[in-house]
Amino acid sequence: MASDQFDSALDLLRRLPPHSTSVNLNRICALAPDLTEDLLSSVDQPLQTRQCKKTKRDYLLCDYNRDGDSYRSPWSNEFEPEVEDAEMPSERVRKMEVRMGDAVEVYRELYYEGGVSSVYFWDLDDGFAGVVLLKKVTPRSNSEGAWDSIHVFEAIDRARTAHYKLTSTVILHLSRSNEVLGNMDLSGNMTRQVEQDMPVQDDGSHIVNVGKLVEDMELKMRNLLQEVYFGKAKDIVGDLRSIQPLTEANKDKATHQEMINSLKR
Repeated sequence: MASDQFDSALDLLRRLPPHSTSVNLNRICALAPDLTEDLLSSVDQPLQTRQCKKTKRDYLLCDYNRDGDSYRSPWSNEFEPEVEDAEMPSERVRKMEVRMGDAVEVYRELYYEGGVSSVYFWDLDDGFAGVVLLKKVTPRSNSEGAWDSIHVFEAIDRARTAHYKLTSTVILHLSRSNEVLGNMDLSGNMTRQVEQDMPVQDDGSHIVNVGKLVEDMELKMRNLLQEVYFGKAKDIVGDLRSIQPLTEANKDKATHQEMINSLKR
């Protein structure tokens, strides 16, 4: 029964507007509290921002830095509100987390020219795992845009290499409203996965390898979004709306068909 409810909830969320995922997810959790933990860990939703009380720097919230109702700040490495006996990364993994966070900060400024980024690592039995989060919002009076990137990875240590598994999700929301256009809303998400073995010399190699995987994946997904979202939308609008009069369009079609028929003779 619980499995059927979980599948139905996921199926419902896939059919509802992506930009309202957080609201709809909260409503489903209120109706079925037993599914809360499973849904929160399975459903990608737009990232929320919070300010670290200790450092006054913004960081992003996700299921990977959450413990109950508390979230761990990557800047202070403390849960807010405080949690007793919280699971924390080991000293080695925490050092890599800080170095990766600094690298992602530089990447974000170069590629996004603003926004917020956060990195969280945790220990595994045979390696470590982590998540790289990026968010950029451009609010305006009559238009709005939001980009959320969620990159979850596992790094399994081997002799002189490491096996990486990266799962990346991009959530895109664009809206515009004016008297001529009316209300336009373009929202959606895309998930891609890649696995790769890469050479490792020390912990610094992990930072380089993960950074390269994330950068390459973001580039591929940006290109795909441009083709799928904007390219397809342009084709649809072009088919629905004709600039030239209908009589001229029909005349062009008739001429085109006449040329085809003459070539067949």
